[in-house]
Amino acid sequence: MQSPKITAIRPYIIWVGNRNQLIVKVETDAGIFGWGESGLSGREKAVVGAIEHFTQFLLGRQSFDIGALWQEIYRSQYFEGGRVLQAAISAIDIALHDIKGKALGVPVYELLGGKQRDRVPTFASTDANAFNELMDRAKALRAKGWSCIRLFPDFGDGKTFEPREQIAITAAACRDVRAELGEEVVLGIDWHHRLSVAEAASFCQKMPSGTLDFLEEPIRDETPEAYESLRRLTDIPFAIGEEFSSKWQFVPYIERDIHQFNRIDICNIGGLTEAMKVAGWSETHYVDMMPHNPLGPVCTAATIHFSAAVPNFAWLETRVSTNDLYGSSEVDDIFVRQPKLNGVHYDVDPTPGIGIEINEDAVKEQNFQYWQAPMLKRRDGSVTNW
Repeated sequence: MQSPKITAIRPYIIWVGNRNQLIVKVETDAGIFGWGESGLSGREKAVVGAIEHFTQFLLGRQSFDIGALWQEIYRSQYFEGGRVLQAAISAIDIALHDIKGKALGVPVYELLGGKQRDRVPTFASTDANAFNELMDRAKALRAKGWSCIRLFPDFGDGKTFEPREQIAITAAACRDVRAELGEEVVLGIDWHHRLSVAEAASFCQKMPSGTLDFLEEPIRDETPEAYESLRRLTDIPFAIGEEFSSKWQFVPYIERDIHQFNRIDICNIGGLTEAMKVAGWSETHYVDMMPHNPLGPVCTAATIHFSAAVPNFAWLETRVSTNDLYGSSEVDDIFVRQPKLNGVHYDVDPTPGIGIEINEDAVKEQNFQYWQAPMLKRRDGSVTNW
């Protein structure tokens, strides 16, 4: 089949119960279309603006030329990259893979080298807003079959965050959960980059070695040297990278062997094209992929294909509480076909493309609603990280 030409790129911001999602439809002259998703939550309108810029020179282009189009989009401005532009590229790139898979009659994982697993294992998390129920929720996840569980620390009241006050009680909770669940469970924690190096080290030192199997985003990622400093102060493996928006951001972390798990986000990194490059590079340093996946079904579907196609894979993030996006009443009327958990894993879908069906009429009825991530402060009035 000849490559269909791009005829339209349509971004849609939709409200899905607790925040917005930005999904993008790319149409072609063959009547085949693909869906993608942007991962820059809370800044969707900025990404739509970037997509509108890119659309001007993408119309009429060959949709199969995914790698070349990626390069052209990225290099088409003097100020390359950045989270807004990369989130826009991600959505378009995923949609182009969806188109090519549908046109050729193959699932997207075949475009990535073929599947290396039939099932994609997942990890589940306790609720970030229910630290007082941490033990009960961890036990409930274990009872449902999860062998990899991520804890959330005590984040206070959601408005004020004092790290030193939360460190001790969170460390105690981690010790208790490990004792309750036993050694066979993989146990991690996500600090959401809220700590300093000293605070993160203090937290780690309050637990016996082996309490945690991974420490996710304990500090901000802008300074790799800070992570190297923390690396010298703890032996807990690091899970880092959900905020990275290019392979270049991964350079110091992979090349200096700073981390052990890549929390790559398909909808922010630059789509499947960029993600596969990071995966291959990570394999040479024995870093496992542990994709970030808190968004919507389009991102989940694309990430399942990625997860099926790479050898160095650990777990895919999934969300299971009743008010989350997947399978909730807010999105079932929009995402007519979407990935569903089979116990504690996703089956790899052989449907051509990424395997998503969307009710576009329902999408068009949605309106943007302003949503802002929490803006935390310390008790002295200073701003701190969410």
